[in-house]
Amino acid sequence: MTLSQRIKPLRIRLALLLAVVGPGIITANVDNDAGGITTYSVAGAHYGYTLLWMMPLVALALIIIQEMSARLGVVTGKGLADLIRERMGVKITALIIGVLVFANLANTVSEFAGVAASMEIFGISKYISVPLAAILVWVLIVKADYKSVERVFLVASALYLAYVASGIMARPPWDAVGRAAITPSFQFDAGYVTLFVTIIGTTIAPWMQFYQQSSIVDKGLKITEYAYERIDVIVGSIFAVVVAAFITIACAATLNASGVRIENAKDAALALGPLAGRYAATLFALGLLNASVFSAAILPLSTAYVVCEAFGWEAGVSRNLGEAPIFFTIYTALIVLGAAVILLPIKSLVQTMLASQTLNGVLLPVILIAMLSLINNKRLMGKYVNGRIFNALAWAMVVILIVLTAILVIASVFPGLLG
Repeated sequence: MTLSQRIKPLRIRLALLLAVVGPGIITANVDNDAGGITTYSVAGAHYGYTLLWMMPLVALALIIIQEMSARLGVVTGKGLADLIRERMGVKITALIIGVLVFANLANTVSEFAGVAASMEIFGISKYISVPLAAILVWVLIVKADYKSVERVFLVASALYLAYVASGIMARPPWDAVGRAAITPSFQFDAGYVTLFVTIIGTTIAPWMQFYQQSSIVDKGLKITEYAYERIDVIVGSIFAVVVAAFITIACAATLNASGVRIENAKDAALALGPLAGRYAATLFALGLLNASVFSAAILPLSTAYVVCEAFGWEAGVSRNLGEAPIFFTIYTALIVLGAAVILLPIKSLVQTMLASQTLNGVLLPVILIAMLSLINNKRLMGKYVNGRIFNALAWAMVVILIVLTAILVIASVFPGLLG
């Protein structure tokens, strides 16, 4: 076989991979949103590198969960909300959807808060930046087709490299970073425990499973493309967690080392200037803007998918206003509400942002149990049900998340018990 004959199949496989990639990378990276960036920034600033050991485990958990979501999508050709309604009934579906819509609205508000905060760093008022961002994401989703929207989202995903650059510019002690990444540690105080669970809630959020599966269905991926979609999921998950780690590292190397306390990602960007240099601060701020606008488009979109699938209404970016009026009405309403709240004279939304991430952590075990029930249904999945090892890992994650949620509730209600 000649060299050209060997290269040709590789080119074909690469072309197929590039045609499939999108849902996994986009879903994983969009979860590094304004709330997530605030969470990682606070973790690094307040607790240094001590939470980095979670990142490899979170990456593994994210890969396992998102792979199940992708498999459900390509095998069944249906969204997660659609499957939950069919298999578990309208009442359970309505309860899950109700909590998810509330959490997503809170998250959408936090995205526009991120837009306002990032642009205020550059001297632009929220009364200009927020309406412009709202119009931009609305036009993108309502007027563009699926392929165009996906290309924009993939470019936005690549821009998260700004945080990697910012972390490198902070010049952390890499030996200390390496030790922290492989040395588990835990502190029994309310702030640490809350951040511990919130990191899980912001890195592995309930909306992600719904959005990724709906995106796969909207894109029309089939079981024959499953191997390529699995690569999409793995690459996206690892990249997203690496970005989260570098946000934590940047703040730990500068803010924690200097004893600077922050409340949000804007504080982190401003404080990085004198400590890590103007370029690091600018990259951090631009990363916050990109993440906020990106997520402000995706979260309402995910919510619109979920609600429409749950009640059997037409949905999809590939459709137009006339074909899916309820889908686009829900999307528009969430954009308007999310932006409007930020334009009100509210001093701080930090607690709301962190609370929305914590709520994700509480809701996630419920979604995972529903997913495991579906993916182990042989009538639904055939030979694509979970294997024994995969199932054991997935159920172990559910148990761990339930335990962590219980600890979070105790820490919130009785903070004195944890010191």
